[in-house]
Amino acid sequence: MNRRRIYSKLAIFVVCTTFLYGCGGDKENSTNETGQLTTIEAKDSILADKTVTAVIGELVTYDGDDLYTDWTSEQVNYIELKDGGSSIKGSGAAEKQGKITVSAAGNYVISGKTSNGQIVVDTEGTVRLILKGAEINCSDSAAIYVKNAKKTIVSLEEGTENIISDGSKYTLEDANSDEPSAAIFSKDDLVINGRGKLIVKANYNDGITSKDDLKITGGNIEITAVDDGIVGKDLLAVKEGTITITAAGDALKASNDKDADKGNIVMENGSFNLKAEKDGIEAENAVLIGDGSFNITTGGGSANAVEKPVEDIPFPMGGQMGNPMGGQMERPTGDKRPELPEMPTGDKMPEPPEMPTGDKGIDIPKGKDNSTTTDETERESTKAIKAGRDIGIAAGTFNLDSADDCIHSNNNVAIEGGQITIASGDDGIHSDKTLTINGGYISITAGVDGLDANGTIYMTKGTVIISAANGGKGNGGIDYDRSFELTGGLIVSSGGTQTPSDSSSQYSIIMTYPQMQKAGTLVSLSDDAGKEIVTFAPTKDYQTVVISSPELKKGSSYTLYSGGKSTGTEKNGLYTGGAYEGGTKITSFTIEDLVTWINESGVTEPQNEMMPGQGGGRGKVMNPDQGTTPGQGQEPAGKQRPNGTTQQNKNQKKDQL
Repeated sequence: MNRRRIYSKLAIFVVCTTFLYGCGGDKENSTNETGQLTTIEAKDSILADKTVTAVIGELVTYDGDDLYTDWTSEQVNYIELKDGGSSIKGSGAAEKQGKITVSAAGNYVISGKTSNGQIVVDTEGTVRLILKGAEINCSDSAAIYVKNAKKTIVSLEEGTENIISDGSKYTLEDANSDEPSAAIFSKDDLVINGRGKLIVKANYNDGITSKDDLKITGGNIEITAVDDGIVGKDLLAVKEGTITITAAGDALKASNDKDADKGNIVMENGSFNLKAEKDGIEAENAVLIGDGSFNITTGGGSANAVEKPVEDIPFPMGGQMGNPMGGQMERPTGDKRPELPEMPTGDKMPEPPEMPTGDKGIDIPKGKDNSTTTDETERESTKAIKAGRDIGIAAGTFNLDSADDCIHSNNNVAIEGGQITIASGDDGIHSDKTLTINGGYISITAGVDGLDANGTIYMTKGTVIISAANGGKGNGGIDYDRSFELTGGLIVSSGGTQTPSDSSSQYSIIMTYPQMQKAGTLVSLSDDAGKEIVTFAPTKDYQTVVISSPELKKGSSYTLYSGGKSTGTEKNGLYTGGAYEGGTKITSFTIEDLVTWINESGVTEPQNEMMPGQGGGRGKVMNPDQGTTPGQGQEPAGKQRPNGTTQQNKNQKKDQL
């Protein structure tokens, strides 16, 4: 395993994230003839002005021999594995001390069993290894080792099970090299196809690795690895197949971090069941998914999330105060404000502190992922889908459960369709730049933020359901720094959460309860005619709920209920159809403003404003019992607003990888 220690950089970045639309300033998105947003025009994006499917077609092409074909009519050679001497029929292969070397291009049918043998490919041509009930174990090296070839194709014969395994220690020919490093290892292009089953037990390092391109066009592949499951350095492409991986490292990985156009993972279809201690799908450049079924658990899942001790960074404009050198600063109480340090006079500025040298870095409080502020921390990344550049999803079914972010891009995310269910120990979906989602259904259960935007969120359509942390340390269901401009779609968010901005065109409400509500307690909103607008059961304890729907109208009256039950169909906490009954009326109110703030007494004042220059959005609602640190635009801690809740500015945060 490769573990590096790279320390955080203390810096402030304003990053723009878009949700279902574009980002202010630059034109980030374009529309098709029907007006549906489909692409990103950001110049630094691999998806610039293109759909995900179009980019997949540009990045990956398949030759005829990449696909499985009937080999029985072709000229073939036969290798039957046996301990003490294998049987070889044909030409192009020879055995020496249990090692069988293929030195000529051609087709080789491999069957039988060896308890300590190896298949080595060393030729300039294309080699096809047809596994037909083969069991190969190599105690001190890769069981299949491609030293040199134009391309090697491993075909899995239909109706057969093939087992590949290695030992926990390798004897390397070159002590200065780390190759081979996988049970199936290729220095050149590698293709896996067929209709049979391949079981790989990797006891040394990785399961299957190609130092070039690795393409999978079929087969049932099952891998257990002490490090990464499948690695394609330049490209890992899956056209079809069933892939099951249990890995102590990453499950699927593209590792080239030197070439800007390489290090991609491209999946056109297939079924994926991935369980990884680190990342599920991790590409240095881009992850592009055309379709497929994905069940991914990383780092033990969201229940195993690592608690972040401090996420707050001090800002001169106010908000919660924190100590960037570790630990949280003591909060003042009552009306007493903290003493400010004496400022220097004249042009003389204070000397910066001496920076440490060598391996010792600054102790920066741990926060959330953002490669623009940090390169890597000592804590392992445990994301479900991660890309150093872009993530594009055209369709598919996703069940993601991660101790860290579920979908994380250091650049752009484009989701054009599919059903995505997220349980995240950190952010549900995080993008350092643009996040574009056209339609679709997204459900997020997050330990920190459901939707995290360091800039602006735009939403025009779709359904988004969020159950998130109940505030604290700048966390919540909806978290943004500039504004949230909402023009359509349904969004329901519980926990500590921000509201859509006053610049929106669709109406929203935010309810703040006097006490914490238990997870599973229904929230139901109906109009004055008794029609249900939303019935929702958050999966986490909550004290605030934001609801925005196209059905909310200015001048109309609504009633909010709590508890009770619904006879409707439940999906991710959202009930559709049926009838709501048995609940307790909390309050009735009339919508007059774009954002209506309510408590048990009815309409109340907005609880706080955003920091100056942040687009007129409303601040995050925190736990009313928490208190605040006074700052710009805040009342001192301990002073309360008329509804009894303490005013709190939204915390600015430092993200880190």
